[in-house]
Amino acid sequence: MKYMIMLYGAQRDFDMLSGKDAGRPAWSPEDAAELHAFMVKWNQDLVESGEFVDAQGLTAPVHARRIRLREGVPVVTDGPYPETQEVLAGYTLVDCESFDRATEIAARLARTPHPKDAELDREWYVDVRPVADGMGDLEA
Repeated sequence: MKYMIMLYGAQRDFDMLSGKDAGRPAWSPEDAAELHAFMVKWNQDLVESGEFVDAQGLTAPVHARRIRLREGVPVVTDGPYPETQEVLAGYTLVDCESFDRATEIAARLARTPHPKDAELDREWYVDVRPVADGMGDLEA
């Protein structure tokens, strides 16, 4: 079965990672390289185990648009969105034997490197969800 592992971030995370001071210290090139190396290895391990399907990072929230219906009319809001700080930053799609295995794979992301002097100022999490193969999979 396929599972999507969803990683979240905020505009300030993208800013810090790209070297901008976002009210917190910017990541050094070495810190960013360490993160990149971790993600390359994480994905390569999944390729080698035969569980990798796809993975993509998304651009910063400032490049996003949200479309909502208001009184039946589409209304477009440019990101980042004031009502939420965190947005989907990227995903990995795996094909593995069980939900427990997908959860185990996602939990490895807890070891994602970050600058030594940077404390997380929010809760860290990723989501794991089965991918629906058909209408029958949509039942709660």
